[in-house]
Amino acid sequence: MAQKKALITGITGQDGSYLAELLLKKGYQVFGMFRRSSNDPFDRIRNILGKIQVMGGDLTDQASMLEIIKKVHPDEVYNLAAQSFVPTSWEQPILTGEVTALGVTRILEAIRHVDPKIKFYNAASSEMFGKVTQTPQNESTPFYPRSPYGVSKVYGFYITKNYRESYGMFAVNGILFNHESPRRGLQFVTRKISHGVACIKLGLQKELLLGNLDAKRDWGYAPEYTEAMHLMMQHKHPEDFVIATGEMHSVREFCEAAFTHAGLDYRDYVKTDPLFLRPAEVDLLVGDISKAKKLLGWQPKVKCRELAELMVDADLALMKGAHKPQSLS
Repeated sequence: MAQKKALITGITGQDGSYLAELLLKKGYQVFGMFRRSSNDPFDRIRNILGKIQVMGGDLTDQASMLEIIKKVHPDEVYNLAAQSFVPTSWEQPILTGEVTALGVTRILEAIRHVDPKIKFYNAASSEMFGKVTQTPQNESTPFYPRSPYGVSKVYGFYITKNYRESYGMFAVNGILFNHESPRRGLQFVTRKISHGVACIKLGLQKELLLGNLDAKRDWGYAPEYTEAMHLMMQHKHPEDFVIATGEMHSVREFCEAAFTHAGLDYRDYVKTDPLFLRPAEVDLLVGDISKAKKLLGWQPKVKCRELAELMVDADLALMKGAHKPQSLS
């Protein structure tokens, strides 16, 4: 049997790096698309750079998408690239729409023209639910996005479904709730907290400024969520799935778990700054994973407190390493 080929857009991000590692273990030939920049984007995938092939491309450029799909001719495409930071979507709503919404269409069009039998995974988001109309949220819950990012993800969701139903393509949406790890970007609240805890513990900063401490989210562990992505692509029929833990915790609870793990009281260090409040807040998100459990056999193992603790441990190790005294030899 021929070796399977997978193309991952956004391979340099948190999810892309974990997915690449997973697919390599499963014997795939892995190709990754990244957006060229003057900075080194390969930090998260440096350990596997010799095992994968990376190529420059951009979701805003149809020609580059078509060329990459033609060149690689993958069995599976995982679209994980996006402008994925919600606050930035308020500052750059048009760019967010170009990348996070229309970018999905550009990939689907490239697949349709090269080979409609190529399987396609689209990273949808719990932010599509926004101002929730029911709790917990499942695959049938109506969308009510509360940010340009959420609106863009709704477009991506429906255009993926549209191509599946119109052209018979194997195209699926993973409605992933918040998923975190030590590889999460520093601008995301969970990593901001774990990194802040490490810096405070080591005496490198005195306080941590956050936004709405009462916002509630369903936080899971990113490597487990990439396993769910792969399972969706191996399922007999192309279907959309909610992936979550089914547990809801506030930002305040995450702070408490992270600071306590380092022997600190979050109330001594955490301050609320209006700068970090959203124009339209999403108050609570929690997923119902009944369908994924039943049809994919998937369920999460790492829950919120354990996640906070492992992220703090990773950031403490990182910061200790970064601040070791330099040898004079």
